[in-house]
Amino acid sequence: MEITRKAAMKTADGPAEYFTGKVIITGQFQRPDPSRVSGAIVHFEPGARTAWHTHPAGQTLIVTEGVGWTQVEGGPKLEFHAGDILWCPAEHKHWHGATQHEAMTHIALQEAVNGSPVTWMEKVTDEEYLAPVAKD
Repeated sequence: MEITRKAAMKTADGPAEYFTGKVIITGQFQRPDPSRVSGAIVHFEPGARTAWHTHPAGQTLIVTEGVGWTQVEGGPKLEFHAGDILWCPAEHKHWHGATQHEAMTHIALQEAVNGSPVTWMEKVTDEEYLAPVAKD
């Protein structure tokens, strides 16, 4: 058994190439073969979000704090809250982040296929980000 202590976890700013706004990534990990799992704790300040991206084996987000927005390309923009668990299927182009006025933190889990857990694409525009949230 291996334990990574909170005090030993590295923290990094989310790269501007893949994120808009202030994003902090903590405890990023990738497990060795035969596992394909990788993940991190990702904190988004208000207004921060990912660029559009896909995951070859899908992605699970476990929301630990705050309120966020997400959207799969061509689908409605959805709101989620602390305690929610999101699943984005393999190869679905999507984005996620905090709302305009509230921060959000999630644990992101995904698997690598052919050595890569993610394919990054263009940034989410302000128009896309600020589009109305779908009603339940």
